[in-house]
Amino acid sequence: MCSADCDGAADCDGAADCDGAADAADPADHVGLANHAGFGERDRSRKRTAADPGPVAHDRCDHSRRRRTVLRAGALGVAASLAGCLGGLPGGDGEAPAAVSLAGELDCDVCGMVVEKHPGPNGQIFYEGDSPQGHDNPARFDSLKQCFFPYKLEHEQMGWNLDAAYVTDYSSVEFDVSTQGGTTTISSHTASESFARAADLQYVVNSEVEGAMGPDFVPFSTQGDAESFADEYGGEVVSYGDIDEGLVGQ
Repeated sequence: MCSADCDGAADCDGAADCDGAADAADPADHVGLANHAGFGERDRSRKRTAADPGPVAHDRCDHSRRRRTVLRAGALGVAASLAGCLGGLPGGDGEAPAAVSLAGELDCDVCGMVVEKHPGPNGQIFYEGDSPQGHDNPARFDSLKQCFFPYKLEHEQMGWNLDAAYVTDYSSVEFDVSTQGGTTTISSHTASESFARAADLQYVVNSEVEGAMGPDFVPFSTQGDAESFADEYGGEVVSYGDIDEGLVGQ
């Protein structure tokens, strides 16, 4: 019955008792149905019964229904707000793309050299709504100081929305540092699992170690690894947010 449904906060949305559709065996017992079916004044003036709760109870059902609708809308709004902060609803389009392998004949989007054929750290950037010239995301780089960061900073100024950025994590690979002809370089790693989120890493800058295009930034996910590398090869450790046009231009 409608009055029981409202007082107990039960769902009135689908209950025929609240919306005027009779659920009693005798349809004439429900005044709302009687009015529509053309029953006489005798039926319309009949006393309200439990099966026909009257306007007060209907108002209470309507109020309960409206309150549940508002609460549900509010809950969805909160969920949407949190999703926006966290990067999208679970399983939705807001999930960041994963890093991919840069092995094979893939060239750098700045210098044009084949990524895997040259030493040093590599990078890749996915953009939302835009893609590099000539191919789908991600944009690919065989150097961080001369390619990855200049490209990233330039496209920020162009209004491109960065979706995900990855660089080589030297804390996660077995790397080699070698010196030939007076130039010290660090090995290149192009497998997808060798990349980590660029924003999560620490970078050794201004060291003696070079990459594909000369002096480069060497990233590590472990602070201790970055400090040890700087102790051995010079330079200083900075965070992702510290790398700006001034540092790139040094």
